[in-house]
Amino acid sequence: MTEKSLNLLEIEEDEQPPISFTPEAISAAEDAFFAEKLEDPQGLRIGLRGGGCAGFQYVLDFSGPQQNDFVMDVGNIKAYIDPVSAMHLEGTTIDFVTSLMGMGFKFINPSATKTCGCGSSFS
Repeated sequence: MTEKSLNLLEIEEDEQPPISFTPEAISAAEDAFFAEKLEDPQGLRIGLRGGGCAGFQYVLDFSGPQQNDFVMDVGNIKAYIDPVSAMHLEGTTIDFVTSLMGMGFKFINPSATKTCGCGSSFS
C-alpha cells in the first residue's frame, strides 16, 4: 500500500496541528529515529491506548503511516497520529524532560481531567 492510497491527512502550514513539540522533544525524537537507522516512510507514531491508572495511556513508537493518519513534520522526521488519538490529544504539547526521576517524553494535555502520578496516563 502506498502513502497515496492511505489517504493521509497532511497538516498544512496555515493549519494548527493537533499537537506541538518543544525543541527538546524534537531533538530527542530525531536522535532516537536516527540512532535506530530508520528511514521514510517510518516516523514517530503518537497515540493512545486504553489502560494505565487513569484511563488512557500515551504511546510513542516508530512505525509507518496507517489509513487516515494525520501526518506532520517534527524536525527532520514525520509524525503520524490516528484520528481518534488526535481528537483526545488536541492542544497537547510534547516535551522532553530530564529530572532526578529520569528522562523522557512528557505530554502536557490541556484536556486531561485526571492524570496518574507518573504522567503516562490520563482521563
